[in-house]
Amino acid sequence: MTNPAPDFTLPGTSGDVSLADLKGKPFVLFFYPRDMTAGCIKEAEAFTALQSDFDAAGVAVYGISKDSLASHEKFISKKALSMALLSDEASDACEAFEVWKEKKMYGKTFMGIERSTFLIDAQGNIAREWRKVKVPGHAEEVLEAAKAL
Repeated sequence: MTNPAPDFTLPGTSGDVSLADLKGKPFVLFFYPRDMTAGCIKEAEAFTALQSDFDAAGVAVYGISKDSLASHEKFISKKALSMALLSDEASDACEAFEVWKEKKMYGKTFMGIERSTFLIDAQGNIAREWRKVKVPGHAEEVLEAAKAL
C-alpha cells in the first residue's frame, strides 16, 4: 500500500518548493518547532553535517517550520546551514502532514509543531516517517533509510 505525500507549495530560502517540483527524486522533509532554539539548531546542524552523504545518495533535504523567510535566512547564515528552509506560516503543510499538535511544557498547553521527519520517494509517496523525533542520531538514521531507497 502506498501512502502519497500531501501536496504542498511553500516559499523557501532557495525559492518556492512544491511536491510536484520534487517528484522524480527522493527527498527529506523535517518539520521543526522554531528557528534558533537549542534542539532545532542541533537537528539542522546534524543534517548539515551529513549534507554530502545525502547529496551522494541523491536525496535533497528541506527543513520546515512556521517561521518567516527572514527568520530562516538569519538561521541559515548564523548557523551555516546547508539545506533550504521552507516557511509554513499559514500551517498548511504542518496540518497536511499532521505535525501541528497540542503540546505541553511547564504545565502550559499550546499548539506547536511536533518534531517529525518524512522520507518521500521519487514517486511522491511517504517511504518512512519519524514522529516525536529525538535529535541525537536522528539525521544518521534518516540517511541510512534514504540510502536504502
